[in-house]
Amino acid sequence: MEKKLPRIKALLTPGEVAKRSGVAVSALHFYESKGLITSIRNSGNQRRYKRDVLRYVAIIKIAQRIGIPLATIGEAFGVLPEGHTLSAKEWKQLSSQWREELDRRIHTLVALRDELDGCIGCGCLSRSDCPLRNPGDRLG
Repeated sequence: MEKKLPRIKALLTPGEVAKRSGVAVSALHFYESKGLITSIRNSGNQRRYKRDVLRYVAIIKIAQRIGIPLATIGEAFGVLPEGHTLSAKEWKQLSSQWREELDRRIHTLVALRDELDGCIGCGCLSRSDCPLRNPGDRLG
């Protein structure tokens, strides 16, 4: 006797995508309004999403966590064919575009942390003289 595999739904409702991706339905609508994801309308004019939208939402969430603006995410998605499911290789290429920006931000934050330690040590906290709050003495 053959076992039947469970049928996989081709299209997901906004609620299903929200539950599986951990984002609100309103976020899905917002991403769609920004052109980051697309939906299909059924005969009742309700949104339905292809399964690959889960990967796109995951990428959006990761990119946002590291501070990549939605416009930049949209530019990166813009070079991909619509409805295309990203492979691991394509994800690596896409994420490498953001790596340099992330490295720059990390460097800036480390420098800021080190300057903050010095500022707390000197105790000045002066808007006009403090090298952290007023680098180059522009306000003085």
